[in-house]
Amino acid sequence: MGMNDEQLLRYSRQIMLPQIDVAGQEKLLASSALIIGMGGLGSPVAMYLAAAGVGHLVIVDDDVVELSNLQRQIVHTHADIGIDKVISAKRQLEKLNPDIRITTIKQRLEGEALDVQISAVDIVIDGSDNFSTRFALNEACQKNHTPLVSGAAIRMEGQVSVFNMQPDSPCYRCLYRDEGELDTSCSNNGVLAPVVGIIGSVQATEAIKVLLGIGETLDGKLLLLDALHMEWRTLKLKKDPACPVCGKAHDQGI
Repeated sequence: MGMNDEQLLRYSRQIMLPQIDVAGQEKLLASSALIIGMGGLGSPVAMYLAAAGVGHLVIVDDDVVELSNLQRQIVHTHADIGIDKVISAKRQLEKLNPDIRITTIKQRLEGEALDVQISAVDIVIDGSDNFSTRFALNEACQKNHTPLVSGAAIRMEGQVSVFNMQPDSPCYRCLYRDEGELDTSCSNNGVLAPVVGIIGSVQATEAIKVLLGIGETLDGKLLLLDALHMEWRTLKLKKDPACPVCGKAHDQGI
């Protein structure tokens, strides 16, 4: 069943792109994405994927909206203070695009529950702010061969990478071997409001490219932003043969 007239109009500016066209838009509408965190990164990711017509968004967060969130978490409003972030986000996303389906999960996904959700979607976008969640997501995505779009932002800096979870591709643990001392929480370090928006927008762009199989993604690369000097750098990432998640030792069950 093809798109109706309203959908053709809603997505007309994307359909005009030769890399997308009607077939690509229909593919997006049939796609699903799991977004971890409805904070500074998850907000723009969810809003742009909803607006772009990704048909099913599964949004995950176990927190409630606080006043200090509103400086950067643009999916929430002042009236949402005290409300579950997933409920607040769902309301806003449905106002933006009633055409798509949104599933809310108000808990930290771990173990089997995380595996179940990741196995059911086409892509995962990480908007979390701690290494334990990032490592767990990476491991579950590797296990299920589900592409992962990772982003982080702190102070006036940010980074984005894509992990396709293919045999020759690096994973997040190839980048960060052990849990580092780096504190990525905005509450302890501060962050400039638009920086998370920039990084989240890049994550959403990469997610759409992965879903459609177009262009060149950040798989095997780490994109770094220095917003204070507005400089971008791209570093190449190599697969670590000794990686505990995707390396040879893991493959052999060592």
